[in-house]
Amino acid sequence: EVVLSQSGGGSVQTGGSLRLSCSASEVTYCMAWFRQTPGKDREEVVFIYRDGEKRYRSSVKGRFTASQDNAQKILYLQLDSLQPEDSGMYYCAAYGGNFCPVYWRNYDYWGLGSLVTVSA
Repeated sequence: EVVLSQSGGGSVQTGGSLRLSCSASEVTYCMAWFRQTPGKDREEVVFIYRDGEKRYRSSVKGRFTASQDNAQKILYLQLDSLQPEDSGMYYCAAYGGNFCPVYWRNYDYWGLGSLVTVSA
């Protein structure tokens, strides 16, 4: 079992920045960040492969940066140039297989979430 503990988040104005952290008991082949807003399905933000490759959602490319400290087993998500539509609950997730599923329901392990609120 992989345990994911999240921290970070908060409230900022448009254009502001936040950093999210996810401490993992184990770093799997595929880790990911997802986000969800009320009334909408959970959507991927970035897929993070064990070899360091990252695949971002197009709407966050150039604004969000995922990084990881494999030795400390910590994932980070730097959120810059935040927009109101970026508001939501952000989740760290891990998948036990050797690829990254696109759909969130296929992920095995989840953090409890970090709330991000961006005001206009």
